[in-house]
Amino acid sequence: MKIICKKTDLLNGVNIVLKAVPAKSTMPILECIVIEVKGDFVKLISNDMELAIETLVMGDILQEGTIAINAKVFSEIIRKLPDNDVTIETDDNYSCLITCEKAKFNISGKSNEEFPSIPSIERDKSIVISQFSLKEIIRQTVFSISDNESNKIMTGELFEINQDEFKVVSLDGHRISIRKIKLKESYDSLKVIVPGKTLNEISKILSGEMNEDVKIFFTNKHIVFEFNDTMVLSRLIEGEYYKINQMLSSDYETKITINKKEFLSCIDRATLLIKESEKKPIIINITDDTMELKINSAIGSMNEEVDIVKEGKDILIGFNPKFLMDALRVIDEEEVDIYLFNPKAPCFIKDKEENYIYLILPINFNTSAN
Repeated sequence: MKIICKKTDLLNGVNIVLKAVPAKSTMPILECIVIEVKGDFVKLISNDMELAIETLVMGDILQEGTIAINAKVFSEIIRKLPDNDVTIETDDNYSCLITCEKAKFNISGKSNEEFPSIPSIERDKSIVISQFSLKEIIRQTVFSISDNESNKIMTGELFEINQDEFKVVSLDGHRISIRKIKLKESYDSLKVIVPGKTLNEISKILSGEMNEDVKIFFTNKHIVFEFNDTMVLSRLIEGEYYKINQMLSSDYETKITINKKEFLSCIDRATLLIKESEKKPIIINITDDTMELKINSAIGSMNEEVDIVKEGKDILIGFNPKFLMDALRVIDEEEVDIYLFNPKAPCFIKDKEENYIYLILPINFNTSAN
């Protein structure tokens, strides 16, 4: 095999496929990137058995061939080469010569025979969405998945298609995030659970351009994302997602409208007094046109008032400040509406059309504040 690629193109491709390379594996071959040179294409491949990525790299092909190279070593070499053309040449013994200007590296590679092949996927069920919309919808929901592997369902997000509506749901037992958007076309209904890890990695690769699309293909066990000469394949999480509709009450006793930036800044200031190990709630006292925020911790106390527009009853309620901040940070509106029922019921932050809904459970501050 012999190819010549621009360093920037090669490095960009390497950075994409690195996202499916495990740091350590009982199968050392998985710690490799496969370089496959065939016809007119230079293809980079990685696969950790849950997530697989293929991406094409522009280059001059002088000789076809395939080699598996340790991903960490290869990526560091490419990253630190001069910004010029890179020549990669291999021989029959899987020795790999990497040359750029006066720099020469000779490293040992492996045959790709042991490397797990990427499953061939039926491309029957699919949707098309802009890169911008997909990146945004992930950003606005993925923070509320659980990192507790003992409950696999909560480590993923529900993707639900219903005609031209695309709904994404995540939850971790303390909060729920829901985001809905309209697609350009109508599709058959389907529901799948996509691992949060996959969505985090996809989000890093997407350009976020409004005029560039992503094709998403679904099977019973896999999901495939295709965009910009890159294919990302992931296993789905098997099982039934939680029936969240029964948790989404439209009843409320109190509704407030508040400036999002002001509210977020106020909570941010309050958290200066909380150590990471402490689980201190922020106590919110809503009366008339004012909301008072209080926090008491081992470091000290803080209280601040924020102007609001209120409908309904006064209420005193406590929340985990991080959960409020996570939701507020991803809402783009200048003002937000918050719906409350009683001090033991969840609050809802949502817009009138319910394009986004953030449900957050309160904390019983009478016991945790003492």
